[in-house]
Amino acid sequence: MLKRKTRRAAAKRFRITGTGKLQRRHAFRNHLLGHKSAKRKRFLATAATVDPTDNKRVRGMLPYGS
Repeated sequence: MLKRKTRRAAAKRFRITGTGKLQRRHAFRNHLLGHKSAKRKRFLATAATVDPTDNKRVRGMLPYGS
């Protein structure tokens, strides 16, 4: 049986939690942060969960993420 390859780009962007949920980062927190409020930057720093409609697609890119 062939080994499946992990999409390296997806492996760098998504994480699977202990309960099996997929986590991702928020967008808009890389640069141009001077005009954003501290509250907004704090919120963007937290992890978000992948939308259920995208779960199947992301899991396909991470075959060994259980």
